[in-house]
Amino acid sequence: MQVSTLCYVRHEGKTLMLHRIKKDSDIHQGKWNGLGGKFLTGETPEECVIREVKEESGLTIVAPQLRGVMTFPKFKNAEDWLVFLFTAQKFHGQQQECSEGHLEWIADEKIKDLNLWEGDHRFLEWLKGPKFFSAKFIYKNKKLVEHSAIFY
Repeated sequence: MQVSTLCYVRHEGKTLMLHRIKKDSDIHQGKWNGLGGKFLTGETPEECVIREVKEESGLTIVAPQLRGVMTFPKFKNAEDWLVFLFTAQKFHGQQQECSEGHLEWIADEKIKDLNLWEGDHRFLEWLKGPKFFSAKFIYKNKKLVEHSAIFY
């Protein structure tokens, strides 16, 4: 199982989004995502998300909030993914270029118009509420075929 983090950094009605356009072999090629990535040995979810946001954007997030846990069975190469989903409103540092794509602050009401994974539309709506969630998203040939969620 691949374990990773995903973070939506928010500021003044905008969210920092990554347009994944720089790596042809990227399963997310052409999609817009939040920031994040795979755990390093010994990391907590919080350590991973802080490191990944810093590596991808140059920003150091402070007190990221864990909002959900998601599983993606057989997402890439028949490998299951487990994703810890965070939001962050506090950060410092200077934004830099990202080696994985183009970073852009997108108005929150415009995010739904971006080329997102189908499941992202669902969990981004869930982030508008206060509840923590656990969800499963099943994709076949990059199409969402089933999803479920429990809210706490």
